[in-house]
Amino acid sequence: MTSQKTDHRRLRKAPAVTLLAAAIGAAWLTLPATASAVSLKDAAAEETGNISAAALSSVKTLMTAQQEQAASKKQQTSRQPAPAATPNDLPRGQFHLPDEGDVIGKHYTIVVQDQEQTLVDIARQHNIGYEEIRMANPGVSLWVPGKGTEVTIPSRYLLPDAPRKGIIINLSELRLYYYPADKPGIVETYPVSVGREEFATPVGVTRTTIKVKDPAWAPPASMRREAAERGDPAPEIVPAGPDNPLGRHAILLDLPSYLIHGTNRPEGVGMRVSRGCIRMYPEDIKSLYERLPGNTRVNLIDAPFKAGWDADGSLLVQSFPQLEENSVDVEPLLDALKMVDAQTKDGVEIDYARVKQAIGDSDASIIALTGPQASPTPDAAKSRNTAELLEEIQLESASAGE
Repeated sequence: MTSQKTDHRRLRKAPAVTLLAAAIGAAWLTLPATASAVSLKDAAAEETGNISAAALSSVKTLMTAQQEQAASKKQQTSRQPAPAATPNDLPRGQFHLPDEGDVIGKHYTIVVQDQEQTLVDIARQHNIGYEEIRMANPGVSLWVPGKGTEVTIPSRYLLPDAPRKGIIINLSELRLYYYPADKPGIVETYPVSVGREEFATPVGVTRTTIKVKDPAWAPPASMRREAAERGDPAPEIVPAGPDNPLGRHAILLDLPSYLIHGTNRPEGVGMRVSRGCIRMYPEDIKSLYERLPGNTRVNLIDAPFKAGWDADGSLLVQSFPQLEENSVDVEPLLDALKMVDAQTKDGVEIDYARVKQAIGDSDASIIALTGPQASPTPDAAKSRNTAELLEEIQLESASAGE
């Protein structure tokens, strides 16, 4: 089970579709290449009430560019690795929900077969993000792991403590979970990128609105100014194609300027690199795009600590690096300790030394506190209570800040 902290960043209600986003200064613009000027005008008039000549001119320019691109579409990425064979009988990213407990998948190892293969290539092939593969293999070079090197694939997950419906995106975990309504025994999970510190992705519940294939992109004014200052002016509109950072598929959210979309830079999936949007590997967003119903619930959470039970009765915890802007906040530590206490069954002793280890390491390792998977621990560590551990952590945090 996870602890979801109440965030001060609130979602604002947005129109379901903002067709004239580029003309009115939004950070993105999507428009199907097949849309006609008449249908566009009618839709925009219904949405905004009126249309300026400048807005229509911008949209017509975009439509022309998209129609030219539609005639000769190119593959967006130079590498499209085939999904790897994993210990699972379902398609990439899909798992059977457990009859008991909160755990899906399992870790496994592979051996690098190609000297040219990078750890980032391997991550993509096995449905893992950049930070996940890096933290699971601390002694392995990201770019030259070397033929014959053993690589850990960290594909064991604790399900988030949130209603199991629609999409859940855990920002700290850099991972999306999807519970398809038409497959009640299945959960899907994929690595994602989220907003970097100055463009933090908001938390809260929203929904999907429309899906757009081959979207165009309008760089925001701030980005164009930055590019101009560097002497590399950015275009007002980037048509669909290999240079478009939205990739080939976009799912709009009922939230101003936020999308779930693909990318032309798949090596960055699994990092905090976007301006707030959710990025996915091209093959993952394509799969989701083709199957996701409209008006799907999307729950954006920030849960840097998770706890849950495995089917064998082991209590497991997992901790991720806190978002930079929340890094000095000790509230998640208190939440984590309370969560562990709440999960503890009568008569079960908790290894608080391992709780502290999980919080301190924050490397996404799944650590067993009790049950068959837990290692023996000195009685002194077991006897400590939540208050003692929290006081110790707070003192260490204060000392580090001096």
